[in-house]
Amino acid sequence: MLKEFRDFIARGNVLDLAVAVIIGAAFATITASLTDDIIMPIVGAIFGGLDFSSYFTLLGPIPAEYAGSPTDYEALKKAGVAVLGWGQFITVLINFLILAFIIFLLVRSANKMIRREDEAPGPTEVELLAEIRDELKRRP
Repeated sequence: MLKEFRDFIARGNVLDLAVAVIIGAAFATITASLTDDIIMPIVGAIFGGLDFSSYFTLLGPIPAEYAGSPTDYEALKKAGVAVLGWGQFITVLINFLILAFIIFLLVRSANKMIRREDEAPGPTEVELLAEIRDELKRRP
């Protein structure tokens, strides 16, 4: 069983998948930083606040024993107050769209490179037709 497991792990596809997951996680961190540290502050400034992810709507009353700020989304969430965190959702959605667009660009570039390698110069249609004609002339 140990030999089978070693053979399974040693397959190229499994190793490629492991590398892809590790690189994907690192790439997601970079994309999250791009979204959180660069794009969302700009979007937040446009909509009147620096931290767009803190936009929310209260869905229930704030408990009397709550001592934090009524505008602190994270503190309200930790206190168990029902809040609709639509700003955080928009932040995550924009993060996803950026990541999906970058992956699209990577796949598109990779497909172009693969197509270029596959498109080795070969004979033109005219050259092929000339070869066929010559071969037919040689036959009795």
